Parts: sequence; structure tokens; C-alpha cells
Amino acid sequence: MRHTISVLVENKFGVLARIAGMFSGRGFNIDSLNVAPTNDPSASRMTIVVRGDDTVLEQVTKQLNKLVDVIEIQDFRDGDYVDRELVMLRVNADSENRSEVMQICDIFRAKIVDVQPKRLAIEITGNESKISKFLRLMENFGISDLTRTGKVAMARVE
Repeated sequence: MRHTISVLVENKFGVLARIAGMFSGRGFNIDSLNVAPTNDPSASRMTIVVRGDDTVLEQVTKQLNKLVDVIEIQDFRDGDYVDRELVMLRVNADSENRSEVMQICDIFRAKIVDVQPKRLAIEITGNESKISKFLRLMENFGISDLTRTGKVAMARVE
């Protein structure tokens, strides 16, 4: 099972290394990790996706709480948050199939960010399900390069 954890940390040198070291030192695997500043310049938000059952999640949370630079931890459960990921990919698209690739991009609200004679560079944002469906369709054309940001998430507040 995949868990998404949001960790608010002090924006200090070495915090990322300490948190990553805590994960590797205890044998927890990070599926994705995204770190960015918040509206408070003294804090950064880490969005971590980790695999494991509830016991693994409990251990991760306990270990994170022991670190001095950790301000707050949120475990996002299904429906309690909104998430997005950015993916950029290069897909093979010549004159024969370019219009079909462009149609799929329109349906998924993906942006074509670079056009070359035999390839298109595409940017798409969305949740994991949308990204997976889009990538499955693009595989038919041949993906020559791909990069992903990892998930970013925000709690839903009423």
C-alpha cells in the first residue's frame, strides 16, 4: 500500500539528508520525494510517498517525529487531500501519427512544449490515475524520454 506523508520541516542545511538517511537506515523505501519552500521562508514542505502497511507508516511517523528539524507531519488518507504530479515526456510523432498524439493531448489537457520533426515534448499534470492512463496511451507511439516530479499534495480544508 502507498502512503502519502506531508512533512513540514525547518528550512536548514542538511535536513533533507537527515530525513533521507533516516529512511535508508531503517530500510524504508521512498517511492517519490518532493521538497519545496512554503509561504514561510523558514520552513519547507516535503511530500513523501512510501510503500508499506500501516505498521511501516507508523514507524516512519515515529522516526520522523524524533528528528529535531521536523515541525509537523500529516498522513494523507484517501479523500483527505488533493494531489498532483508533473510529467514531461518525449514521444515519437511523425507526420503520420502527430495528429493522433495531439488529439490525445487535448483530451488529457496535456501541453505540447516542443515540436521536432520526429518527436514531440509533452507536459502533463494530474493525479496518479490520469498520468498512468495518459502514459499507457503514449506507449503506443514510443516514449523516448520521461521525467516525473513526484507527487505534491495539500490537505482538503472545509
